[in-house]
Amino acid sequence: MNMQMLARGWFVYTLTASPLDLAWVMMSFTVPQIALSLWGGVVADRLPKRLILVAAQLLNGIATVAMAVIILLGIANFWHFVWFGVFNGAVLALSIPARNAYIADLVDRTYFITAMALNTSGMNLARIVAPMLAGLLIALLAGGDTTDSFGVGVVYLVITALYLVAAGATLLIRTKGTRHGEATGSRHVDDMIEGLRYVVQNPPVFALILLSIVPFLFGMTLSTLIPAFNQDILGGGPDDLGYLMSAMGVGAIVGSLMLAAAGDFRRKGAWVIGTCFAWAASTTLFGLSTGFVLAACAVAAYGWLSSVNMSLNRGLIQTVVEPRMRGRVMSIDMMSHGLMPLGVIPISIVAEYTDVAVALVVSGFVFAAALGVLLWWSAAVRRLDRWLRVRSR
Repeated sequence: MNMQMLARGWFVYTLTASPLDLAWVMMSFTVPQIALSLWGGVVADRLPKRLILVAAQLLNGIATVAMAVIILLGIANFWHFVWFGVFNGAVLALSIPARNAYIADLVDRTYFITAMALNTSGMNLARIVAPMLAGLLIALLAGGDTTDSFGVGVVYLVITALYLVAAGATLLIRTKGTRHGEATGSRHVDDMIEGLRYVVQNPPVFALILLSIVPFLFGMTLSTLIPAFNQDILGGGPDDLGYLMSAMGVGAIVGSLMLAAAGDFRRKGAWVIGTCFAWAASTTLFGLSTGFVLAACAVAAYGWLSSVNMSLNRGLIQTVVEPRMRGRVMSIDMMSHGLMPLGVIPISIVAEYTDVAVALVVSGFVFAAALGVLLWWSAAVRRLDRWLRVRSR
């Protein structure tokens, strides 16, 4: 997925030279997440989670090899990436809730936060290695021709092989995943509504979901616009983009490993809120960067803060939610991620009519302001630490 993110961003921006088009391609992934994630939560609670994950990996592998053929034939255009995004986003919407809920079936409750952090560490390791590998592969095979599509097509073939490896590795896990309810039935809509009601009526869960929504609305613009920033502001090539994304991954894996090693600690709610504000500051700092070294440091801080924040948030959700509701609550958390275009599209429009650096600075300030409004408006967020102490007794 991280190789695909770089290859897709590089190729789409080469085709269109438009930051807004980068955002539209990202939106094609996220719209299905809004539309289907609640159903994905019901599926996660009703079916063996291992089966869901293997099926999703195989489907994504089939779609990716088809995309590789289109790219290698030289007929790929902007809309191919959009339609591929819709399919890939739909598969993710039906599988990510199961993936996150599956962790709770594999470890004792005491280790939920550590397990989520270690899971994030594995994903962040890919964020270090994969972008660098993809960027260098594209640059090597292109031979200096930045419009050449052959390297991108080869990257997609490598991605296909990795999906097959992932499916095989998942099959080696002995635990199939606990089911809550029957695999078939007509109460899917009722189950979705029950999940939404459960979140609203449980203050710590509600607060953590809100603190997941705001970062995904305003904190992910950097990840979307980094190809444009690399090319327009820093004057970098695909290898430089790979280094920047790997720096983000280094920060992220250090953050998740630090969280995994921390064990139990006090004031977790304050940590969630504090890392949100620092995440906003790192976005602004990246936008103000004029050289590669400062940009790499800023994006590494961004990776560290976002990793700690998301791992801690999801670990706390796993801790406070009832097992029978876990898949549906994780699907609501994922649905909030699908709201990302509502923040990314306006910032991309700012980038289109000014420049990417200005847009990222604006994004950081809006992110911090939105957090301030959330703290003022939501008593559940202000009292998060108190609720977490009550639930832990």
